[in-house]
Amino acid sequence: MSPIPARSLPDSPALETREEVMFFDTDAGGVVHNTAYLRYVETCRTRLGALLGANAREMAEARQFAVVLRTEIDYHRPAVLGDHLLVRGRLESLERVRFWCAFSIHRAADDVVLVTCRQALALVQLPAAKPMRCPAIWAATWPHLRSSFTPPPAPHRAGQ
Repeated sequence: MSPIPARSLPDSPALETREEVMFFDTDAGGVVHNTAYLRYVETCRTRLGALLGANAREMAEARQFAVVLRTEIDYHRPAVLGDHLLVRGRLESLERVRFWCAFSIHRAADDVVLVTCRQALALVQLPAAKPMRCPAIWAATWPHLRSSFTPPPAPHRAGQ
């Protein structure tokens, strides 16, 4: 049973968070290290999950976790020490088990896009590490996000 409640969800599955580039985010030149952007994305994704009904504490108590299957990230321009950043995240598409979230990181002062990122995730039930279907409430609330993905047919075997 999923801890994601069948409650009213937002019309748009999107969220914006704010970050300030701290000294520990940067290299010796004051430029943000590439892994720091993933932490900014993680923060936004966790808060986006809560907005979508996947409260981190309730999910952990139910031993259900969103597992990152793939990350695609493009670095367009660097952020530097002291920059204020806007991290925009949204639920991009839904499949039966996998779902995609898209993120962009902007410098707040001029709204320039610094980083774009997409992540594929799946909900997993522990300790068996069993994949779970995406919550039906998501597909019902945002039917336009349902992917037309269909798995390839099983190969034909002689004698079948």
